[in-house]
Amino acid sequence: MAPKNALTGKEKAATLLIALGPEYSADIFKHLREEEIEELTLEIASIKSVSTQEKEEIMEEFYQICLAQNYIAEGGIGYAREILEKALGTQKALDIINKLTASLQVRPFEFVRKTDPMQLLNFIQKEHPQTIALILAYLSPQQSSILLSGLSAEKQVDVARRIATMDRTSPDVIKEVENILIKNLSSLVTEDFTSAGGIQTIVDILNSVDRGTERHIIETLDVEDAELAEEIKKRMFVFEDILLLDSRSIQRFLREVENNVLSVALKSATEEVSKIIYANMSKRLAEMIKEDIEFMGPVRLKDVEESQQKIVNIIRRLEDAGEIIISRGGGDEIIV
Repeated sequence: MAPKNALTGKEKAATLLIALGPEYSADIFKHLREEEIEELTLEIASIKSVSTQEKEEIMEEFYQICLAQNYIAEGGIGYAREILEKALGTQKALDIINKLTASLQVRPFEFVRKTDPMQLLNFIQKEHPQTIALILAYLSPQQSSILLSGLSAEKQVDVARRIATMDRTSPDVIKEVENILIKNLSSLVTEDFTSAGGIQTIVDILNSVDRGTERHIIETLDVEDAELAEEIKKRMFVFEDILLLDSRSIQRFLREVENNVLSVALKSATEEVSKIIYANMSKRLAEMIKEDIEFMGPVRLKDVEESQQKIVNIIRRLEDAGEIIISRGGGDEIIV
């Protein structure tokens, strides 16, 4: 058997299974693919003997990696590294994190995923739009929507366009941007080219931003890049797109909407949208909603948009669950 420091990952895994014993190893095998079981079985069979020291060292390495995984789950990579550095020293902590991130292929900017978006906004809002676009492309849509909404109106459109047209980014560029955000963590980036951005990424972000930001970006892109705006709109659903729903789908989402939310949402809705919604509810309920609207008095536009967004979110959720169908045009929307 090769010296421990020369063992491959497969050899270490086989040694670990030997150290754990047949009962625990059998439980682990239940979670592996057939080809993985075959490879590990052959590896175990080829190992003639394992010293007590080798077992202990590999068990200790496995234990440290498990601890690191738990720390990452609790507070992200930065938190895990900080804890491990205090316990094991800087170099040992770095070795463990590097092994773990290489095996998990941790996404770039993972260390900012648990950062308060408003704190991050203060840090990035003066950066170049391409830098901001790269960061937002790797964060969750929820985080990115908060950051995008907090940017200036002019920068919102520029960043949205750059995300939509982004394809593949060199790891060198990613490292450079990560260095801007936090020092000493650039070594955690995997060396493979990674894909991020694109139409669907900006659609996911715009689906989460407030309605005013969404409308501003789409309307501006309509003027500056009509083709890109059209491609984005094809994948989105906004309140006025209720006209694209069939009666069954409208009746389905109306069952999820509270009457007070619907009343506010319809306060400034177009005549066409109001008409189709009223047509898909009972006459008594329609009269009650109209009466509520009549007597509610002036309503802030922000409140109307928030209510409309709540309804849109319900429709999107039901579409994701396959309970309603949104006809966005094109041959792939034909139902048979």
